[in-house]
Amino acid sequence: MDSNRVLMRNAAAAVIAVSVVGGAGSGAAASTERTATQATDQATTEAAEAAAEAAAEQADAMSARGITTVHNAVWRTSAKAVKRRVSAAAPAILNKAYAFRLVARRSWPGTQFQCLDSLWTRESGWNHRAENPSSGAYGIPQALPGSKMSGTGVDWRFNPVTQIRWGLKYIRLRYGSPCGAWGHFQSNNWY
Repeated sequence: MDSNRVLMRNAAAAVIAVSVVGGAGSGAAASTERTATQATDQATTEAAEAAAEAAAEQADAMSARGITTVHNAVWRTSAKAVKRRVSAAAPAILNKAYAFRLVARRSWPGTQFQCLDSLWTRESGWNHRAENPSSGAYGIPQALPGSKMSGTGVDWRFNPVTQIRWGLKYIRLRYGSPCGAWGHFQSNNWY
């Protein structure tokens, strides 16, 4: 920007000098005007070229340092940012998908996953942070106490994968299958 101002000042000084020197008659005045206009146009063109060169050199220097310029202009808009709504069901769906894969790995049929889905939907709604305030049961499988899940992973309090792994192991050892655990839950209201 400063080099543009210097060039404009020099062009203005040239125009003034030409008009003072050539002020003898109308022919000289017209010639002086043309010369002044040409000098101003040339100065403007030179200023633009100098600015472009400076910008190119700055871009090359930034590129050499690993900095990439995305844009050179600032755009303003009156549009309002839309707040993204996060579905509360998203974690539950992901947790169910992971549990489904683990049930399939154990070669249990699809009916076993349906029983597991019914059981854990009733217990925690597949919420890995679900806590029963009266009993202290915690997590997707509602382990009582929740710290029992620490044998599967130290992140049992906030990791749904650890909770699902622990829950499936507990169901397999105690009831044989998710449908066995669901049947016990229906009879006793606990598993």
